[in-house]
Amino acid sequence: MTDNNDYKGLGGWLILVGIGIVISPFRLLITSVSLYRPLFSDGSWEALTTPSSQHFAPYFDTLIIGEMCFNGLMFLASAYLVYLYFSKHYLFPKVYIGIVVASLIFIPFDAWLVTFVFPDEPMFDPDTMKEFLKTVVAAVIWVPYMLVSKRVKATFVEHKPYNYSQVNG
Repeated sequence: MTDNNDYKGLGGWLILVGIGIVISPFRLLITSVSLYRPLFSDGSWEALTTPSSQHFAPYFDTLIIGEMCFNGLMFLASAYLVYLYFSKHYLFPKVYIGIVVASLIFIPFDAWLVTFVFPDEPMFDPDTMKEFLKTVVAAVIWVPYMLVSKRVKATFVEHKPYNYSQVNG
């Protein structure tokens, strides 16, 4: 029988998870800046949000602000996830799964909302489809890993509240 300590630590497949979560906040920040900066600097924002403009798109401002808020929350959650990972906090697997599930829900929901602002655009353009499929693949691989891995169960145990009911029966 193998000892639980054999699995303890940020090794094995958790190294790949660690690389992904360390890169994630930077990727989110770079992607968001490259997506939204031109919108505000090239006049698109004014053209799409000014009712008297020929390019006015109702609710475009609400959509973009909502996307920016969600991306900001995901940035903060990703940064928090890095802390949880390196501190081997017991909440890491749950927060990781929560972020993946939030992304799985948000991507198609956002794509659906875009169709209200731009009805002639396809719901799943190639970029949206690519991002969604990447998230699905990550979810299919890493969510089960977080749920059943002996290494995950042995590693992420720090700061766990003491359970008096286990001691007192």
